[in-house]
Amino acid sequence: MFYNSLTKLNWRYWQSILNRWQQMDWFLLLLVVGVTAFGGLMIRSTGINETASNYWFGHLLLGGIGVAIALTLSRWRYEPLIQWHWVIYAVSSALLIAVKFVGSAGGGAVRWLNIFGFNLQPSEFAKLALIITLAALLHKRPANTLGGLFSALTITAFPWALVFIQPDLGTSLAFGAITLGMLYWGNANPGWLILLLSPAVSAVLFSVYLPAWLIWLLGVAIIAWMTLPWRFPGTAIATTVNFIAGGLGKLVWQNVLADYQKARLTVFLDPTQDLQGSGYQLHQSRIAIGAGQLWGRGLHEGTQTQLNFVPEQHTDFIFSAVGEELGFIGCIALLVAFWLIFVRLVMIALSANDDFGSLLAVGVLSMVAFQVIINVSMTIGLAPITGLPLPWMSYGRSALLTNFLSIGLVESVANFRQKRRKY
Repeated sequence: MFYNSLTKLNWRYWQSILNRWQQMDWFLLLLVVGVTAFGGLMIRSTGINETASNYWFGHLLLGGIGVAIALTLSRWRYEPLIQWHWVIYAVSSALLIAVKFVGSAGGGAVRWLNIFGFNLQPSEFAKLALIITLAALLHKRPANTLGGLFSALTITAFPWALVFIQPDLGTSLAFGAITLGMLYWGNANPGWLILLLSPAVSAVLFSVYLPAWLIWLLGVAIIAWMTLPWRFPGTAIATTVNFIAGGLGKLVWQNVLADYQKARLTVFLDPTQDLQGSGYQLHQSRIAIGAGQLWGRGLHEGTQTQLNFVPEQHTDFIFSAVGEELGFIGCIALLVAFWLIFVRLVMIALSANDDFGSLLAVGVLSMVAFQVIINVSMTIGLAPITGLPLPWMSYGRSALLTNFLSIGLVESVANFRQKRRKY
């Protein structure tokens, strides 16, 4: 009888502990942990010397710390972040400003702060700070009015500018993807989002193919006429902005950008144009992925990977190692894992208790999905090389920690939603 009573007490004790995470999306966390472990395995495979091969251990160690942080955050209610979003925004912006004055350089840009021997990249944490801030603002004032839309854009503009001048093109583009995704979820008119993107499109089309730019200009005018509250002035302003953007785009391309910057933006169209310079990394990456064929050459068996033909393969170009050593099957398996992560994030956004929690989940979804699409695209030559890491796969301590903090917040949204019925 004593043994039975003790067993019941132990069961109740462990049950009370497990109930704290009862509503958590364990499948999402397991997917993230699996991708992180797979990333460590591939980073280890890219090591050609003792220093490089030790990166995998640091990746897995920080991944374990990230899991502990995510589990801890999932136990804290996310709602109080609404009251603290301005503090989070201010601290994040202050760190970005500090980078400009006391930051350390690397890779031709000043992006890091050395804090007690740890190189911190504030732009990574700024993405999460932006998600929290926009979620709080759109929770109070949805983007279904132009006032709410421009309020969100104003908040985004300051940290975006600080990141852009570092310069960090990839992260600044991620800021744009986060903002657009959250604005869409915050009930912004899709036509307004197209108008927001239209100047960038005009700048490219004007320099590339003038007839296409004229057709685009007509399309912008039609969208502005159909969606903006003041038809005549709104259409005139939208058309004028796109007209000016086209001229500025050509001016910047011809007179502002240096030759190496132009080459980096266009090399994905033809990597063979500069095989000894800007096209080298992409060319070697495509060779590595193509060499893997269907099943790959096997771990530690890829010649491009093992002989270090692809620079920085353990960071931004980790996907090329997957392609060479595990082949098409390995690449598809990884992409399916990311797709399942996206699906789980959408499910949490749809089942959240309030708009704030739903917007947090969509912000994380926008950030992760954009980075996956751009990173994979640039390694196979479908997008310019922007320096965005592959989430949970690439070696990068600030990026990995930010991704686990983001998942922890989303798990908090899942954990404190209304109890679900089994299905």
